[in-house]
Amino acid sequence: MGRAFVYVILGGGVAAGYAALEFVKKGVSYGELCIISDEPVAPYERPALSKGFLLPEAAARLPSFHTCVGANEERLTPKWYKEHGIELVLGTGVKSADVKRKTLLTTTGETISYKFLIVATGARALKLEEFGVSGSDAENVCYLRDIADANRLVNVIQSCPEGNAVVIGGGYIGMECAASLVINKINVTMVFPEEHCMARLFTTKIANYYEEYYKSRGVNFVKGTVMSSFDFDSNGKVTAVNLRDGSTLSVEMVVVGIGIRPNTGLFEGQLTLEKGGIKVNGMLQSSNSSVYAIGDVAAFPVKAFGETRRLEHVDSARKSAKHVVAAIMEPDKTGEFDYLPFFYSRIFTLSWQFYGDNVGEVIYYGDMSGSAFGAYWVSKGHLVGAFLEGGNREEYEAIAKVTRLRPAIEDLTELERQGLGYAVTVSQKPVASPAVEVRASDLLLEKPLYAWHATAGVIIAASIAAFAYFYGKKRRRW
Repeated sequence: MGRAFVYVILGGGVAAGYAALEFVKKGVSYGELCIISDEPVAPYERPALSKGFLLPEAAARLPSFHTCVGANEERLTPKWYKEHGIELVLGTGVKSADVKRKTLLTTTGETISYKFLIVATGARALKLEEFGVSGSDAENVCYLRDIADANRLVNVIQSCPEGNAVVIGGGYIGMECAASLVINKINVTMVFPEEHCMARLFTTKIANYYEEYYKSRGVNFVKGTVMSSFDFDSNGKVTAVNLRDGSTLSVEMVVVGIGIRPNTGLFEGQLTLEKGGIKVNGMLQSSNSSVYAIGDVAAFPVKAFGETRRLEHVDSARKSAKHVVAAIMEPDKTGEFDYLPFFYSRIFTLSWQFYGDNVGEVIYYGDMSGSAFGAYWVSKGHLVGAFLEGGNREEYEAIAKVTRLRPAIEDLTELERQGLGYAVTVSQKPVASPAVEVRASDLLLEKPLYAWHATAGVIIAASIAAFAYFYGKKRRRW
C-alpha cells in the first residue's frame, strides 16, 4: 500500500513547521503536502526544551510552543494541519529512501511517493558510547534533543531536589541546561575539554564573563579534561563521574551535551554530502533535483563567507525553511539563499546576539564588568562579525546591519573608541562595499556588493534582529 503527495517534508522539527506555514501562505492545495516525523507530536520550537520547559514554575508545555510562535506567527497545532489539508504522519520513521524512484518506505511498511522532497531530518545527539564511555542508559543520565528527552530530564530533576549534577559539555546545551538546573536549585558542575565555554564561538575574554557569572550563581567548572567512566549503585544508577584527570565527582544526575551529528544515513550514496550534511546549492537543492535540504542537516553556500557551511542553529532552520518553499513553488521569483549567520542565547538574566563570522582580530568595547559589552571581528581590513550582550532592539539591529555591510576598517583603535556607536552610525548610512576576502582560506566573494545589494542586506538583517527581539519577549513570558 502507498500514498502519493506533491510535497513531502521528512522530519518534524522546527524547520518542518516553518516550511508548512510557508506552503500554506503560498497556496498549497489540500492534500498536496505530507510531513513524516518519528516524533509523536506536531512540530514545535525546540529551543523551548532547554529553557522554558525546564523551569520549576510556570513551565512551558505543548501546545504553547508549537511552531511558529518563535517568529510571532500562528501556533500550528494538529488541528491547524488538518484544517489546511496537510497530512501529519507522526510517530513513524523511514526505513529507506529511493531518490531515483522518489519513494520513502516507512517503518510501518507504507510507501510514500513524492514529486518534491524536503529533507529536514535535523541531527541526533552524540552519545557517550561513541567516545568509549558506557552508561547512557542509566536512568539518571540525560540528553536533550527532543520532547521525550525533556520529559525525562524534568522527571530526573524532580527526583533529586538540591542534589548534585554534572553537566558534560560546554556548548549551547551544556550552558542552557546548567542555568535551568541552577534555577531548579540543583548544584551544578560543568565538565568540558576546552579552555573555556562556548569554544566554537566565544573568545576567552567573552567566555570568562559568562563563566564568572555562572560561578556567582554557584556553578563549578572543571575544564581541560573529559569523563572516563561512571560509578553505579546496585540499581544501576550513576553515583559518580570519574574524570580523566583522576578526580571523581559524586552525583545524583548527569546531563550530557557533547554535540550533534546530522541525520544523513538515508541518503548516503544517493546524494552529495559535505561538512557532515547534505550539500545543497543556493536554492537549497541537493545533487538530485527533486530533493532539497534545510536546517541542521543542510550544508549550504554562505555568500558572506564565500564557502559552504552547515549551521546548527534554530534561526538558520527557520530561514532556510521559508526560502526552500519559495524556491520550489516560485523558482522564477526566488533568488539564492543569502543568509547572515546569526546566533543568540538567553541564560539567567543575560541575553546575547552574534552575527557573521568570528575570524580575524577581535576589538572589544563596553564595560565587561557591567551588563552590556560587545566585540567586533575584523579580517583583512573589513568588519566580518559582531557580538553584543545586554543590547536593546535598536542596538541588535545595528550590529546585524553593520555585519551585513562588512565595512572597511582602517583604524582599529578608532573602532574600539567608538564601540557600539560605530555600528549605530554606519548602519544608518549603508554604503557600497567591494568584494573582499573574509577568510584565511583565500576565498573571494564571486561578485562585488553594489549599493542595491547593501540595501537589500540591511532589510534582511533588520528583519532577523527584529524577529530575535520579539521572540525573546514572547519566550520570556514562558
